Amino acid sequence: MGGNRDINGLAWLRLLAVTLTVAIGAAHPAQAQRPDAQDMLVGWNRLILELVRHTPTYSPPVASRAFAYLGVTAYETVASGDDRFLTLAGQLNALEPLPTREPDAAYDEAILLHAAMSFGANAFFGNTGPTGQRAMNTMDTRTAAMLAEGIDQEIVARSTTLGTAIGQHILDWSLDDGGAVVENLGFPYDFETVEDPALWVPTNRVAVQQAPLLPGWGHNRPFAMPAGNSCALPPPPAFSQEPGSAFYEEAMEVHDAVVNLTDEQEAIARFWSDDPMLSPTPPGHWIFLTLDALEGKDADLAETVDVLARLGIVLADSFIGCWDAKYQYNLVRPVTYLNRLVDPNWQPILITPPFPEYPSGHSTQSGAAAGMLQAHFGEKFAFSDRTHEDDGLAVRHYLSFWEAAEEAAISRLYGGIHFRSAIEQGLEQGLCIAGFTNALVTRGSS
Repeated sequence: MGGNRDINGLAWLRLLAVTLTVAIGAAHPAQAQRPDAQDMLVGWNRLILELVRHTPTYSPPVASRAFAYLGVTAYETVASGDDRFLTLAGQLNALEPLPTREPDAAYDEAILLHAAMSFGANAFFGNTGPTGQRAMNTMDTRTAAMLAEGIDQEIVARSTTLGTAIGQHILDWSLDDGGAVVENLGFPYDFETVEDPALWVPTNRVAVQQAPLLPGWGHNRPFAMPAGNSCALPPPPAFSQEPGSAFYEEAMEVHDAVVNLTDEQEAIARFWSDDPMLSPTPPGHWIFLTLDALEGKDADLAETVDVLARLGIVLADSFIGCWDAKYQYNLVRPVTYLNRLVDPNWQPILITPPFPEYPSGHSTQSGAAAGMLQAHFGEKFAFSDRTHEDDGLAVRHYLSFWEAAEEAAISRLYGGIHFRSAIEQGLEQGLCIAGFTNALVTRGSS
């Protein structure tokens, strides 16, 4: 695997399958026809999920940022030629008007979208390993050649040029948002912890994780919400080491949940764990199940780009808002508290993430995603989540996106890494953040 933890053989096969599915037009095997713009969009998103899984630095906040920018890239590419759409320029923070199409000139929608997504993927995943690079190159070259076959070369060139220009515009927009450069995998060299029993301290012995992950992420420029603290949270229960206090009781709830864990609760904890480098990360989990939901209802291109753009935006904003609160309160993790006061041998069943406890990131981003998705699909949209089917975990079934969000949130208590207040307040914060994304106007009155 090498120093950058490049993709193993099994994952390479998965990557290759994704790229070739689009390259050979496998979305329509019966016709074996040329892939269309919808195929491009879904294929690139499937590949990006695999790149997130194995690219160094792609922790959940970083992944959410890429999903947002790539979602906006696809949306604006399609919107440039569809009068039904309104641009997000002027609605999203600091997004200026994008390149436009030449009047009365012909464009190929699949080539245009392929060029935009190819540029974006290569820009945001330039540090992926050699296997990921080969996968993107396969997607680039084979698909581009297939799409250009039989098409007027002026149309090919014009479509490629505009798609690349849109991708470049989005990349330029991203460079000053505060998240473009990730130092030391996201763990700053100069961070110093404070000696206080109420505050976060490192929870494992990995050298790089003696500093917390991305302490400045909450100061990044959001997408739809005005600022990182736009959905501020009330403080957690007052810290106390006294038995019977509210804080102590919350800690004991985590302790007892792990000690008395049922098989179903453990399955829930592991299903939603979504560890970096082993999964598409928590925001990628929501992208994956949404792709399946869209394909299941046979969504068209217009619906797909709208939903994926909004989902990427709300996920990115949720991590900015959550991280703003995490480092405001800088709260101790359950394992630290319980080892000090209750049982030095107690351990959670999941690895405690290397950053402060309150609120739960899983809760905030799940509440945000569900709040956005139910605004689009409805509050009673049933679906199956097969995100981890290839990893050997059973498919799970939900009656609504909110039911899935609540399960994702409580999974962190079952896993032993979050107090209940962090879970409940995180869900509320996510709903608040979703309100800003839901307020975006993507369709004209006509």
